[in-house]
Amino acid sequence: MENSALTRQLLDVYYEGFACKQGWEDVIADDFLFTGGNMTAPAPAAGKAAYIEVIRRFSRTFTGMRVKEMIVEGGRAYVTGNYDFVFPNGAKINGDVAEVWKVENGKLASLTIFFDTLTFDRNIPR
Repeated sequence: MENSALTRQLLDVYYEGFACKQGWEDVIADDFLFTGGNMTAPAPAAGKAAYIEVIRRFSRTFTGMRVKEMIVEGGRAYVTGNYDFVFPNGAKINGDVAEVWKVENGKLASLTIFFDTLTFDRNIPR
């Protein structure tokens, strides 16, 4: 089991880099699992490369982010991330994303997110 201090340290590095859209990748495990980017396809995106691609696309929609709340217990954490979104149609929205993390072997091993998918569907052209 991972300790809370290591989990917090990994998340601090991740979110500092994530907010700048660079420098967050080193704390991600090679076999990372990401769940929640597409609620119609509940299977996780598997692997670090797959997650980097998800974030490459997602990064086009947010202009700023900050951690509103972080609760860490051992190798697990809950984070409320607050994002400033600008969609391709020009809509500007601020919203929260619930992010549930798991740490294994000294790296961020998985992330499950929960957010308002309807707002994304309405503002991103297909």
